[in-house]
Amino acid sequence: MANSIYIVDAFTHQPFKGNPAAVCLLDQPVDTAWMQSVASEINLSDTAFLLPMGDGEWNLRWFTPRTEVDLCGHATLAAAHILWSELKQTQEQLIFHSPSGLLKASREPRGIMLDFPTDHLIEQSIEQPLIDGLGSRPEKLFRGREDLLAVYHSAHQVRTLSPDQIALSNISCRGVITTAPGDEDGVDFISRFFAPALGIAEDPVTGSAHCTLAPFWSKQLGKQTLKAYQASQRGGEIDIRIDDQRVMLIGQTVTIMEGKLHA
Repeated sequence: MANSIYIVDAFTHQPFKGNPAAVCLLDQPVDTAWMQSVASEINLSDTAFLLPMGDGEWNLRWFTPRTEVDLCGHATLAAAHILWSELKQTQEQLIFHSPSGLLKASREPRGIMLDFPTDHLIEQSIEQPLIDGLGSRPEKLFRGREDLLAVYHSAHQVRTLSPDQIALSNISCRGVITTAPGDEDGVDFISRFFAPALGIAEDPVTGSAHCTLAPFWSKQLGKQTLKAYQASQRGGEIDIRIDDQRVMLIGQTVTIMEGKLHA
């Protein structure tokens, strides 16, 4: 078996910024354990596996170094980029069959637009284990489909967080999103995302987390179009549009590496 594999920096127009994802192109179904082994070997926050279904539709699955996940934005962006840039797909819209249902990717002048499901938030009480894990108390806390959303007063608080990864890994959720209003011109809000339970201390840019962030900030700011910045060390930019019960995430991509898997 010699499947093609690529590494793509997503949600950025510069190499070595944004969030790197691996994209593995399959020509036949493979065992789940093999996909997990590949993702662990690559050791990026997410590896996407694409299997053609015909007529511009693809089966798409995502794996962190530790487990399979139900939704991943940056690896979906990377997968769409590879299909258009390397495989020269001609469809203006790609359809992915995923653990989160049908997802769509379209080409736009500003980059690639992902059509993702919006999240629904329920406010939670703030417990001491979360405060200990994050190292400071947020103003508000919400639970989404899989993640916790911790809201802070200032971007400085979010930028300077230094979480206790062991403490956070014991909290019952996929990951913890931290967020605050933007502190730069044109940026509506910033965020950081921690998911030690998935083997990801801090994810550089998390598309799926913006399915949770977008409805919160849309309501807070009274805006349907938003500009987000994820304030990790690498950093990344996401343009967002809210459309009914869907979140449109728009980002750019850069191919970094191409190779073959021989195992």
